[in-house]
Parts: sequence; structure tokens; C-alpha cells
Amino acid sequence: MTIADIKKNAESKMDQSIVAFKNNLSKIRTGRANPSLLDAVQVEYYGSFVPLSQVANVALIDSRTISVQPWEKGMGAKIEKAIRESDLGLNPASMGDLIRVPMPPMSEERRKEMTKLARNEGESAKIAVRNLRRDANEAVKKLVKDKLASEDDQKRSETEIQKVTDKHIAEVDALVAGKEQEIMAV
Repeated sequence: MTIADIKKNAESKMDQSIVAFKNNLSKIRTGRANPSLLDAVQVEYYGSFVPLSQVANVALIDSRTISVQPWEKGMGAKIEKAIRESDLGLNPASMGDLIRVPMPPMSEERRKEMTKLARNEGESAKIAVRNLRRDANEAVKKLVKDKLASEDDQKRSETEIQKVTDKHIAEVDALVAGKEQEIMAV
């Protein structure tokens, strides 16, 4: 493995960390409705639990209401029960085949809790990126130790890996700041 391979591998893993972080952020509730909020909801379907998106169509009606359209007639009650029992604090209402999930307005205290949660997710993402930087630097040190690269190459690569790390951490900070603004907007 060369230094270029190590840098490319570290950068791709950091990109994957950012994607996972974005996914986690999308699940944090804001005042607005978001269909990905229901991604974590598991529904009982013929004896096994499956994600809600596999048994129903989830869409937005307006900025404060999510609609859930079951694909099978008998699934409405099970979906409604699963949403109600999830720890999202949502109260679905059935209207024939369509289930409406209104987003209750968030209190100021709840908004602050959500911003703390977003910051914690951001910190976890930063830690993941820093761990990848450490792993990449250790891999380069091993190449130097095995006499496959020079110490000058090591210093150069550590600088480049640090630049990539800084770029990813800045992206995490920007995403957290954007999410906080979204949460605090009334």
C-alpha cells in the first residue's frame, strides 16, 4: 500500500462518515415535518418487524404534516400503532386508508434539547474523522518504519491528511450550525 492509497482510503472513509452523520441529522426532529423522521419506525408485518418505508408510502402533505399510505388494506392499524409507540412523540390520525401524522409544535425547552442532540452527533462525527486521521498517520508511519517511504514523505502526507481532516471537520461544523438554525426557527 502506498501513501497515495492511504490518503485516498482515509478521505473516502471520512466522506462515508459525513454521509452517515447527515443521515443521523435528518432523523433529529425540527419544527417542520420530514419523511425521513419515520425511517426508524419498525412495523410488524407477517410476524417480523420491517421499516415503515417497506410497507407504506411516506410523503409530506404540508410543512407540518406527514402522510402515510399503506400498501395493504389491513396494515393501517399496525402502522398507526407503531408510529404511536415509537419514541418520536407523534400522534397519527387515520382517515380511511390514509394516515396523517401532524407535527406537534416544539417547546423552547425541547428545541434546546434537540440542538444539544445535534451537537452531540456532530461531536461523534468529528471523533470518527479524527480516528480515521490517526489510522492513516499510523499506516504512513508503518511504511516509514518498514523503509517503504522516507520521513519527508511522512511529514508531507501528515500535512495533507490534516488538510483533508480539517475540511471534513469544517463540513461537520457547518452541518451542525445549519441544523441548529433549522431547529430554533419557529
